[in-house]
Amino acid sequence: MAKTIWIINDYAGSAYHGMEFRNYYFAKEWVKKGYKVYIITASYMHLFKKLPKINGNFTFENIDGIDYIWVKVPNYGESTNKKRVLKWFVFSAKLFFLPFSKMKKPDVVIASPMAPFLVISAYKIAKKYNAKFIFEVKDIWPLSIIELGNISPNNPLIKMMSWCEKFAIKKADYVVSSLQNYGEHLKKDLNINKDFIWINNGIDLEEMRKNEPLPIDIKNKIPTNKFIIGYTGTVGIANALDSFLEAANILKDKDIAFIVVGNGKEKDNLIKKYGNLKNVIFIEPIKKHQVQNMLSLFDACYIGLKKENLFKYGVSPNKLFDYMFSGKPIVYAIDSGKSNLIKLANCGISVGAQNAKEIAQGILTLFNMSKEQREILGKNGKIYVVKNFTYEQLAKKFEELF
Repeated sequence: MAKTIWIINDYAGSAYHGMEFRNYYFAKEWVKKGYKVYIITASYMHLFKKLPKINGNFTFENIDGIDYIWVKVPNYGESTNKKRVLKWFVFSAKLFFLPFSKMKKPDVVIASPMAPFLVISAYKIAKKYNAKFIFEVKDIWPLSIIELGNISPNNPLIKMMSWCEKFAIKKADYVVSSLQNYGEHLKKDLNINKDFIWINNGIDLEEMRKNEPLPIDIKNKIPTNKFIIGYTGTVGIANALDSFLEAANILKDKDIAFIVVGNGKEKDNLIKKYGNLKNVIFIEPIKKHQVQNMLSLFDACYIGLKKENLFKYGVSPNKLFDYMFSGKPIVYAIDSGKSNLIKLANCGISVGAQNAKEIAQGILTLFNMSKEQREILGKNGKIYVVKNFTYEQLAKKFEELF
């Protein structure tokens, strides 16, 4: 008999609303197999491109066979707004008042948070129904905001998060993480001797094949007579695009164009600093289904993150899998320890994080390769991601825990 799965994540989105997508893609695969899947998420998230229509505290909506329950929370605007903290607590508290009578009781409860406060409510729900309790980690909170936000570990909010994190790990029947080296965090940072299951992010082949053409005015911004190294995605501090564009300054006399597609808090700063460079082009965000058409115009793709101790536990950025599927070689400027997919797949060049000289040298190495050599690297990436990281395959691995 098909099981019922409840996924609880106040950041869960859909292909129609925007990030995050991971829970949506897993749920879609499980629905295909006959599972009843609920995604219990918040009515507002700063990365949503389209907000859901809300009617009362709990709004039901069926999206691609998945039963979404939108929990009404305060709209907090930007990610740095202090009301975002209020949203975490409102969402966690309202989980105790879900319309349980209108839902099928769960066999599995997956707590998949960013800020881990909701794990207490999720665990209580799992216990109430004698369901398996799975704790899923995509980003290590509170360690992420301690390192990236420069917040003291002694901050009361951080201490609460740390308690919730340890509570969830100890109570979980299974701990799942998209971070390949998460076990090191468990042992070294938390002193918890517990196994975890690595289930990475990936690609939805059906989505990848839904290509929409780029608007002509955007397509015309990409030079046709230069080597194109491009970035698509959020233009934020963590993405270390300052180093990428400093590499553009180093290589300004070469026939190489640097393309940045997307939006974010750092974009205005980067335009002020590098907008005068003739080899740098900023492009507005494009639709998700237009990304592969954009990548087809690149000769190589760039991905980077800040040089932080945090990332040694692994990274799983969605854009990396988009890049690999595009068949383009990748310049990978992330210090991610043993979890370097670029080396595993032999699909590009790894350089030091936030090291403009190394980034420039990596780009120059690809620039000086023959087209055939670059195509071999790109093909390696595509073969590797299709073989190992489709959501159909990843969902089967997750399903074994049920």
